[in-house]
Amino acid sequence: MRLIAVIVLVFGFMATASAKPDVDLGPPMGSPAPAIGTPLDSTGTRRDLTSLMGEKGLVLLFVRSAAWCPFCQAQLIDINGGLAEIEKRGYRVAGISYDEPSIGAAFVAKRSIAFPLLSDPKSEIIDRYGLRDPQYPPGHRAHGVPRPIILILDSQGVIKAKLYEASVMKRPPVTLVVETLDGLAAR
Repeated sequence: MRLIAVIVLVFGFMATASAKPDVDLGPPMGSPAPAIGTPLDSTGTRRDLTSLMGEKGLVLLFVRSAAWCPFCQAQLIDINGGLAEIEKRGYRVAGISYDEPSIGAAFVAKRSIAFPLLSDPKSEIIDRYGLRDPQYPPGHRAHGVPRPIILILDSQGVIKAKLYEASVMKRPPVTLVVETLDGLAAR
């Protein structure tokens, strides 16, 4: 009986710990990140990649919506909780969604988010990165949302890491972001 419990525990852990997405999302690793243009952030300020960069780079989150996606909201709050650790490593953080700037502003104010949320209401940046979720047709409220992903860019804008899950209901935690940044620094 005890052996069965151990086997169930081990296989249960392996099933969640080793789940890999079935597709490679976004631009290839080692390639320059596509330009984002100058979208508005949640304060109404136009931002480009250069203005978002930290000394060592940028942690760029693509999220579905800060208005209606509870998994995105939880992820933004989680990343915000580890922001000091990310910034200590020389990186800044920015999020992008198809939300209007007013939605980002409301979420930032309500949850005291300390990093910019960029607005891409026409999904132009999302499309440039090849992240549009194809399951939502025109007319659906989620048409234009990205598949959630965290891209880690170096200070030159080169994609050094991608963090994402197979399910939109599960997101890489901030601890994994910090571990990934530490791994990049060790190279």
